[in-house]
Amino acid sequence: MLSIAGTDPTGGAGVQADLKSIAAHDGYGMAVVTALVAQDTVGVRSVHVPDAVFLRQQLDAVSDDVTIDAVKTGMLGTAEVVRVVVDWLRAHRPAWVVVDPVMVATSGDRLLDADAESAMTELFALADLVTPNRDELRVLAQLAGAASTDGTTIDGTTTDGIDAARAVARRWDVRVLAKGGHDDGPSSDDALVSPDGSVRVFTGPRIATTNTHGTGCSLSSAIATLVARHGDWELAVGSAKTWLTAALRGADALQVGRGHGPIDHNALVRAALPTPRWTDAWWVDAAAVLDETLDCRFLWGLADGTLDPEVFAGYLAQDVHYLRAYEQHLAMIAAGSTGEAAAFWRTASEGCAAEARDLHHRRLAGSHADGPVHPVCAGYLAHLADAARQGVGTGDGSATGDGTGTGDVSVLAAAVLPCFRVYAWVGERLGTAPVGHPFADWITAYGDPGFAASSARATELVEELARRADPELRGRMARAFRQSVAQELAFFRMPEQLGEPV
Repeated sequence: MLSIAGTDPTGGAGVQADLKSIAAHDGYGMAVVTALVAQDTVGVRSVHVPDAVFLRQQLDAVSDDVTIDAVKTGMLGTAEVVRVVVDWLRAHRPAWVVVDPVMVATSGDRLLDADAESAMTELFALADLVTPNRDELRVLAQLAGAASTDGTTIDGTTTDGIDAARAVARRWDVRVLAKGGHDDGPSSDDALVSPDGSVRVFTGPRIATTNTHGTGCSLSSAIATLVARHGDWELAVGSAKTWLTAALRGADALQVGRGHGPIDHNALVRAALPTPRWTDAWWVDAAAVLDETLDCRFLWGLADGTLDPEVFAGYLAQDVHYLRAYEQHLAMIAAGSTGEAAAFWRTASEGCAAEARDLHHRRLAGSHADGPVHPVCAGYLAHLADAARQGVGTGDGSATGDGTGTGDVSVLAAAVLPCFRVYAWVGERLGTAPVGHPFADWITAYGDPGFAASSARATELVEELARRADPELRGRMARAFRQSVAQELAFFRMPEQLGEPV
């Protein structure tokens, strides 16, 4: 897909909008610049037209190297520019050519002088479809020698628009899209008029928005991309109109600029994609560390039963130290949460105490229970303590969600999550232990379905916090999660260091 048009540094119109439209319809976009336009959503400040020789060099650089399936032209500006494009099209005409005749501004001001308008008529003879706005259609109808009509409607589209389009289509043997975006009423209907006078009306709701900057550019590029795929103009126009309606509906949410903002080119693409999950992105980011975790000799020995019981006891002793602190961090998250979230974190905190008391102490049977905290364990606990200290009124990401300054536990929640997820993930891979396995109770605890459900629930709660957070807070959450995954790996490697000089 090749766009031949001017620029818009704010991205709402011109080649920038064309490329967005092309990409939204899964086309490969290319662009040749006809004019450098200093504009924004408020208006045009200045226009610089590059040398016509350079324009032809741009065009030849594309056509000499790339097979072009379709072309869309937009702002051409001067008669000299138009003639360069016409000469190039005569030499390299692709199968589909759409001309958006940028001749009249939304204000009604004429953008082309008489010579340029005359030159544009040569371009129409090479086009398959012309997509003028209402004022441009009137100018083209005058150039085609059409008389004014009574303005009654056909399926919501004014007959003066239909008749003007018929005159233009007949005069230059080209299809014309008479657009209804500038009309009044609850619907915005476009009419595709063929050279033989036949009409296909495409109906659609009128979207109440003033953010329509670049609508014409975007629609014509979408149609050009779609016709190159479908091979049918009616399918292309109908599909492009559906897309544009969605893009207009999402325009206000973009909040781009102080004037007439752009449409949301990605509205339909975004709707078709699954909702991105922040916690999934964090998990994928940690993939390399997770792979290393599975390679730990401690887990191998645990799985096949060859782990030295004394090494395992030393590991459990450090885990008791960890769980005592972890219990307090979970309680802190519960205190900073409300409703079901608070109940979950409170229950998880109580579960830590029970695990330390029952499973660990039963296994330790008094040995190692009062051993010193290993530096690896101490490092993990220091990391969690640092995450807890970050829970100071950051607003939108607060666990309560009410911005009352009660403190923010989002970073701490992200930091404690890997203990849930990594252990459940490891348990899933360890599988079940056979009867008589020396570490059957521990492997069973890893793979317990109830713990897997708790891991999934903790993930959902952290996901909700991440979704409500602003990017700065979300970044701190991501880094806390990443560091905790690394600390989990260090914790699994720690048994290999137990008994060594520190």
